[in-house]
Amino acid sequence: MIINDPSVLAEVRAVFERYESALVTNDLAVLSELFWNSPFTLRFGTGENLYGYDAIEAFRGARSSLNLARTLDHTVITTFGRDFATANTEFRRPPTPASGRQSQTWVRMPPGWRVVAAHISFLPAAARG
Repeated sequence: MIINDPSVLAEVRAVFERYESALVTNDLAVLSELFWNSPFTLRFGTGENLYGYDAIEAFRGARSSLNLARTLDHTVITTFGRDFATANTEFRRPPTPASGRQSQTWVRMPPGWRVVAAHISFLPAAARG
């Protein structure tokens, strides 16, 4: 198995950046496209545990579209073979000092790369480095 094949890494980086752009502009169509449409898809957020694509869709449709801009730090994308990858990053939403973490598991499906599991959490102030 090849770890971080340059062509696969470039594909995942591009889809990760597309996801990030959709997230901060609240492009629900792209966000929906990039999550695997399955009852097995998971998204654990800062205040919610979402099981299945339908629950994730309902959450996205109900959340506020205000103050979504953020900056990313320490983004690490790792590919395993041609069809599996993880993407982890830290983020901040200025002007708040809160620091968050995001993890995504990506799998290449017939229509393209899809998030099959995601986790978002905030760090306590004392844990920020």
